[in-house]
Amino acid sequence: MSAYLFEKIYENQIFEKEILNHAEYESCRFINCNFEASHFIAVTFIECVFENCNFNKSNINHVAFRNVLFEKCKMKDINFAMVDKLIFAIEFRNCILDFSKFYALQMKRTPFINCSLIAVDFMATDLTEALFETCDLYRAEFEKAIAVKANFKTSYNYTIDPTKTKIKKAVFGLEQVKGLLYKYELEIR
Repeated sequence: MSAYLFEKIYENQIFEKEILNHAEYESCRFINCNFEASHFIAVTFIECVFENCNFNKSNINHVAFRNVLFEKCKMKDINFAMVDKLIFAIEFRNCILDFSKFYALQMKRTPFINCSLIAVDFMATDLTEALFETCDLYRAEFEKAIAVKANFKTSYNYTIDPTKTKIKKAVFGLEQVKGLLYKYELEIR
């Protein structure tokens, strides 16, 4: 039996392994919560906000994120590839997502604002019109991704191979364009 929770506020809570399972949360706020030990199963978040939460290494298999905002969250080594792909819509602001995986997800128009995306797996991900604003993309992997019209203008440390990633009409900052030419071992001054 699943629970339905509407407009609830959860603050300074530590969520154990299965406390959230088989539930639907709509228009809820999670503030300063710790989900590190959580193993989410059959959970749906609709128009929820997570502020200053810790998800590091939590297991989010079969979780639905529908219009969810993550603000100042720690989300290292999270595998988003197994989330519910129906209406998958998320936004990240000031988050640490290092070593996370978004493999083969539909992430059109997803905003990543001021995030650390070190060694993140975007392989085969549809990032059409995604916004990467002031993000550190050191060692992020974009092979077979679709980044058509994506905006990387203010981001840095990326290395994207244009022969392995669709980047037509994507926007890049002039100072960081060397990240598109790295494989040619050119000296750009």
